[in-house]
Amino acid sequence: MQRRLTAILAADVVGYSRLMGADEAATLAALSHHRTEILEPAIIRHSGRLVKLLGDGLLVEFASVVNAVACAVDMQRAMARAAEGVADERAIRFRIGINLGDVIVEDGDIFGDGVNVAARLEAIADPGGIAVSASVRDHVGTRLELNFEDRGRQQLATVDDAVHVYAVLFDQPGAATASTADMPPAEDRSIVVLPFTNMSDDPDQEYFSDGLTEDIITDLSKVSGLFVTPRNTTFTYKGRAVKIGQLARELSVRYILQGSVRKSGDRVRISAQMIDADSEDHLWADRYDRELTDIFAIQDEIAHAIVGQLKIKLRPEEIQAIGSEPTTNIEAYTYYLKGRKFARSMTMSYLVLARRMFAKAVELDPNYARAYAGIADCDSALYIWYAAELPISDILDMTDKALALDPDLAEAHAARAIALHHDGRDAEADPYFARALALDPNLFEANFHYAHRLFKRGQFEAAIVHFERAASLYADDYVSPILLTAAYGSLGRREEGRKWAAEAALRAERSAEQNPGNSAPIHRAALAYAQLGDRDRALAWINRALALDPHDVITRYNAVCVHAVLGDTDRAIELLEQLLPNSSSYQIGWFDNDSDLDNIRSDPRFIRLMQAIAQQ
Repeated sequence: MQRRLTAILAADVVGYSRLMGADEAATLAALSHHRTEILEPAIIRHSGRLVKLLGDGLLVEFASVVNAVACAVDMQRAMARAAEGVADERAIRFRIGINLGDVIVEDGDIFGDGVNVAARLEAIADPGGIAVSASVRDHVGTRLELNFEDRGRQQLATVDDAVHVYAVLFDQPGAATASTADMPPAEDRSIVVLPFTNMSDDPDQEYFSDGLTEDIITDLSKVSGLFVTPRNTTFTYKGRAVKIGQLARELSVRYILQGSVRKSGDRVRISAQMIDADSEDHLWADRYDRELTDIFAIQDEIAHAIVGQLKIKLRPEEIQAIGSEPTTNIEAYTYYLKGRKFARSMTMSYLVLARRMFAKAVELDPNYARAYAGIADCDSALYIWYAAELPISDILDMTDKALALDPDLAEAHAARAIALHHDGRDAEADPYFARALALDPNLFEANFHYAHRLFKRGQFEAAIVHFERAASLYADDYVSPILLTAAYGSLGRREEGRKWAAEAALRAERSAEQNPGNSAPIHRAALAYAQLGDRDRALAWINRALALDPHDVITRYNAVCVHAVLGDTDRAIELLEQLLPNSSSYQIGWFDNDSDLDNIRSDPRFIRLMQAIAQQ
């Protein structure tokens, strides 16, 4: 348990009970959409940490009071735009309260008077408005273009002392627009880091340039005075030729960082330049021609150069966070990046290869926490999908090592959650999922596998939120879109499912073209085409996948699904009968809530097969 001073933002839906009573399904769908499209991106953009989602609201903490208020204003303005054209009785509006106070931190959650006051401020805020305490008002000062309306000292429920309350008038800008001596205005502290171009002779070095880009984004995101476009948005521009002005308008950013990487042997050449989108002037540029072992120092220098250009004063903890290195061994880091790329393919051969990369990273650096988490993730996938003889206790031991080395590593908490879930211990897994998502709401593995856990239990609305987040975080993720198709199908929302099927087909085809020896995107593309009703393509792609990897259980399961969706009941049952002897208990448990099998559920042969499994 620890204490810290932090800015707390509490948000709640106005008239939630009334909205649910009028149309529960529409309200939940709209709220899910607003969370993923408006609220959570705003939190990421302003360097907040989502502590927890509540049924009709959320709790967020910020290291910077200015960021907290700027985030709340962005949220409310976006929600107001979303409500345009919606009948008043159906529009979703939030009240937001912000307080600066002392909190108790335990297992990723926050408690104490600081949280209580924020919640009470939220309760008295105007619909669509923001209420803040005097300490928040004083800290913001003239740093944001806002006015504050003095609401006087008020006695808030369950708070002993009266609190001086101010309402934020964000549609009536204040007169103070000039920057302070140490801090430029908020709109002048926004930056996007474009994916660095791989200039190496070997196209397979792409994993290294992508890894460098991600790490620079992560470093800059640790600076409370800087608004950094998140990775998921950044990588949608990979390989695209976009004009500077157009890019800045699309992302609402002032500055753009772009660069290139050339890796050759034990040397690396990195070029980087920072551009002011308003004038398209090059504010800073540098080239680093160094030993590969200097890669973390280069990342540090780039981050400090950007911060220096923007005249942002770093706090001691931010200097420490930027300067921290995940490993002291650059070769271990290289193996880790390779492993992370392979692990996301989710076929047996690639998982084995990814595990080998992570194991090599650990061999080179026995204190590399992320690599231990990577090994655990690979073993978990091999255990549940490929019935590998891996004791779950060994996988949990691997997560213990990662957590012991870095108790605040989101990947380690996610790895433990995944292993516990695969062992059927969801009650134990959920707090670790929550902690991972609190530490890093943008961690792909946490979102993807938590969505799996929710889907398997038939909690489709919640699964959709995290599958959509996973799909947005990783542009090459073709699995989440195909599972979103099934989740929307289970909810009877077929048209929304078809949109995700089209996205799945697009991503899977692209991946299959880039990795022709990998069956995973091929059988996922087949299933997507089946969902879209394109019978010829679906059959051609699934036959290609089976020819390429006839023994892969996920390929064979998706072959069952393809024929079931297409209405080929006899073929689907035949393939299912052949698959079952090689299926893990986890995969069999997946049958219960997979809408891809709906067309064969009433068939007596399917019923008999399920009954036989239940009796085993």
